[in-house]
Amino acid sequence: MNSKDKKCVDVNVSAHMGECENVPVPVAPTTPVGTRVLRVPVTLAEIAVRTNMVANIKFPDPVLEIKDIKKRVKIIQCRLLLPGIPAGAAAPAPFTPTTLRLFIKGFVRKNIQYATPCPNSSGQCVSSEMRSLTVDVPFECVTTIPSNRFLTPPQLPFLNTRQEFDFFREQELGHGFPEKDHLLSSDLSQFHQVSTQFYNQIPFCELISSNIIEWDEAIDREKLPGHAPFEEGAFHEIVEKMFLEFTVKILQNQQVPVTAVTPPPTPPL
Repeated sequence: MNSKDKKCVDVNVSAHMGECENVPVPVAPTTPVGTRVLRVPVTLAEIAVRTNMVANIKFPDPVLEIKDIKKRVKIIQCRLLLPGIPAGAAAPAPFTPTTLRLFIKGFVRKNIQYATPCPNSSGQCVSSEMRSLTVDVPFECVTTIPSNRFLTPPQLPFLNTRQEFDFFREQELGHGFPEKDHLLSSDLSQFHQVSTQFYNQIPFCELISSNIIEWDEAIDREKLPGHAPFEEGAFHEIVEKMFLEFTVKILQNQQVPVTAVTPPPTPPL
């Protein structure tokens, strides 16, 4: 063996993979039987969002033919706008169903594989090279979710509060005023405040599925020069129209009561 080769075992050459055994282990201690409160992601709504898109795409090379287009939806913002409510016994219920708006922003990533004519390709047989172009087509929209479409109402955020208070102070008026008169007011040299902040749970989204129907059309196609077949041509720019539909699930961490049950007995070893 070469002294410079410090590997003791080369698993890329030969490595045996056998079968591993497993045995059950005792269940770890669990919470006692009874009602417990867990904070878990709760599904607020699951909706299908539809929008239309139009874009002009320019290629760096002349395009003889588009071979394939792979698409992927990317969501970079999905924000459910919630109104705040005051805290306290007289405040409205935090789970009151209400009509809300969902702001969505994202891209459709497109990888376009195309054939471009080779230089001096003007004969009856047209030679071409395979290339690809990747672009992000942006979209942004807002959709309204009626109150009756929520599977579980979102918990509305509590408003922060700031309140000021002062103390009474009696001060002398100074020169030019009778000695028996005093200034009765608060002290401007002091500031007192009580502030309360609530750290609410913000809703978030998950992308479930997407569906795209598109139509791409060249707008500057020209015939190939020379003696190329009459139907052959190349272009640099296309106009695409897309109908985009995607399904999103809106969730929020909420406290949910659950009932703990007695775990099943551990099977014998």
